[in-house]
Amino acid sequence: MSKTQDFIDDEKIIRLLEEGKDTEKSEIREIFAKSKEKNRLEPEETAKLLQIEDEDLLEEMFSLARQIKEDVYGNRIVFFAPLYIGNNCINNCLYCGFRRDNKSIVRKTLTMDELRDEVIALENSGQKRLILVYGEHPMYDADFIVETIKTTYETKTGNGEIRRVNINAAPMDVEGYRKLKDAGIGTFQIFQETYHHETYAKIHPKGDMKSDYQWRLYGLDRALEAGIDDVGIGALFGLYDWKFEVMGLLYHTIHLEETFGGVGPHTISFPRLEPALDTPFVQQTKYRVSDDDFKKLVAIIRLSVPYTGMILTARESPQVRKEVIPLGVSQIDAGSRIGIGGYAEAAKGYIPEKEQFHLGDIRSLDEVVREICSFGCIPSFCTAGYRAGRTGDHFMSLAKPGFVHNYCMPNAVLTFKEYLLDYASEETRAVGEAAIQKQLEAFEKESPERRKYVEDKLKLIEQGQRDVYV
Repeated sequence: MSKTQDFIDDEKIIRLLEEGKDTEKSEIREIFAKSKEKNRLEPEETAKLLQIEDEDLLEEMFSLARQIKEDVYGNRIVFFAPLYIGNNCINNCLYCGFRRDNKSIVRKTLTMDELRDEVIALENSGQKRLILVYGEHPMYDADFIVETIKTTYETKTGNGEIRRVNINAAPMDVEGYRKLKDAGIGTFQIFQETYHHETYAKIHPKGDMKSDYQWRLYGLDRALEAGIDDVGIGALFGLYDWKFEVMGLLYHTIHLEETFGGVGPHTISFPRLEPALDTPFVQQTKYRVSDDDFKKLVAIIRLSVPYTGMILTARESPQVRKEVIPLGVSQIDAGSRIGIGGYAEAAKGYIPEKEQFHLGDIRSLDEVVREICSFGCIPSFCTAGYRAGRTGDHFMSLAKPGFVHNYCMPNAVLTFKEYLLDYASEETRAVGEAAIQKQLEAFEKESPERRKYVEDKLKLIEQGQRDVYV
């Protein structure tokens, strides 16, 4: 692409949103029917969903989002935790607590010994999947990230181990991504922050590494070219109009699918802008997303890309998470700390001078696991798909027709059993065992053989085996 052209056409998006107003109910329901068949929507269709105001249609949309998520992924919710490695940054993004000119932030990069301490603390709580997060700074290059990946995988305690390391870092060149691929990276995640070109330029000062819109936009293309076949996209809602950003996420998905043989993003994230120490931009933005609009955008993303994982973070309050998780979410973090060294200092709670932004939910992993069971869901710590090769085009071939839950649900039960035996409180163990029994009964209805297969593997876990998966 030229320096003045990419796959995000601002004027076209604005036009489609305007044309989407006052769409007939019958046409909206035709779009619903397309989503129900697990077909990705076209931008023109998503634009019409974004303009729904009718309460009956909204309730139909929320109900359909729940159904699609369960049809594709089953009633399980995957757990992970973020681990911030360092907050040095050469950028000056207006909305970020880690921006270069923020003198109120304590700058810190974990040593490998400190990283081990953080990983052990996470393992002792029951975590099996992490996303490592880095500021954008030359010191956090591919070689440094590789060292942190290897250290994380090598650090084990008791039955604790990290089986999946995802990365959220600055965009790299192809050679850098290849190094991460060789180190056993899971998903590489880049948030465009905002897809609106003018807004992007305003909030990312000219001359900074991050000011190059296209270098960031095509960052995941380079990752896929390097052989990393799981990538994640996202937008930071509150920087610009939320409807525009949903359209941007869809266009990004379409671009990746068309460029890489149907392999789009493995996950889509939709964090909202949150307060950060000495960061006045957050209070000044006119694009804050209300809770009601947040629920809409989550459901619309689920309908627009029915087969893609959706991540809801602990930026949100417990009450918002309770309302939004059923609307299509497949992954959440819990027990999270985002201050550098925050897990070793977990008892302190918030440490704003070391945090990028303010978290809304700092409950323990055990508390959130127990709550997820109360929703009628199975908490999952599964990482089997990645190690069994169910990634990239293989994953999409299972997810798009809705077959991936045939693996996800048994593995959710098996990894949850591990958690209950090794880490859960007595209260959570009781609730969790009841949830597993209910899921076994659901397996029985599908096939008695399926239930027996899972029960046999559960016995192996009860006998002391770990990392048992389908």
